[in-house]
Amino acid sequence: MTSAVEQEAPGSRGRGHGGAGERIAARLRAAILRGELAPGTRIRQEDLADRHGASRLPAREALRMLEAEGLVTVVPNAGAWVSRLGLAECEELYRVRERIEPLLLALNVPLLTDEQIDHLAQLADRLEQAGDVEEFLELDREFHLSSYGSAPTIMLGDLVERLWNRTQHYRRAFTRVFSSEGDRSVHHEHHLIVSALRRRDAEEAERVIASHIRRTRLSLERHPEIFDD
Repeated sequence: MTSAVEQEAPGSRGRGHGGAGERIAARLRAAILRGELAPGTRIRQEDLADRHGASRLPAREALRMLEAEGLVTVVPNAGAWVSRLGLAECEELYRVRERIEPLLLALNVPLLTDEQIDHLAQLADRLEQAGDVEEFLELDREFHLSSYGSAPTIMLGDLVERLWNRTQHYRRAFTRVFSSEGDRSVHHEHHLIVSALRRRDAEEAERVIASHIRRTRLSLERHPEIFDD
C-alpha cells in the first residue's frame, strides 16, 4: 500500500459512506495500476480503513467496487486480493480488446478534432523518447484512451477502460520485454494510427489498432513466465 495516504476530512466519518468508498476505491485503483500492489497481494479491509481514516463500511464498499471492475478478488470469509490473471484469462481479455477497440476507435474517427490528432502525434513522439517503463505506460494509456474519448457511448468506453485496467500489470511486463528486445514496432504502429486518423480513414485505423493489440497478445503468449510472478 502506498505510504502517502490522504486522510478523510475531520467529521466525515459516519456520513457519505458512498463518497468515502469511492475515494478509497480511487486511491486503491491508482496503487494497483501503478504497480505498487502486485497481483496476488492481500488487501486487509481493516488496514485499508485505518490507512484512509475511515470505518470498515466504506472500505468494504471500495473493495466491492474494484471487485466489479475485476481489479480485486474477494473471497467470502477469507479476504481480498489484487486480482491475478492466468495466461488463458489474459489471452481471452486481449481477444475481446482486439474486437471492441477497433469499433470504439472507428466511432471516434469523425469526431476527433485536428488539435486532438496533433496532440496524439505529439504523444506518439514522446512515447519513442520515454525514459522508463512507467513513463511509457502513462503516455501509452493517454494516447489510446484519448483517441477513444470523443464518441459518446452507453457502455463501450467504460468496458474498454476496465479491460485496460485489468491487463495493466501484464502490459507492464510486455513493455519490459519489447524494450529489452529493442522492438520498435509499437512506435511504428502509433504513428500509423495517427496517420489514419488524419486521413479520417476509419477502416485503416481499425486494422492497425487490431494488429497492435494482437501483437501484444502473441508476445505475452510467448512469455508464459510473466504469469508465474
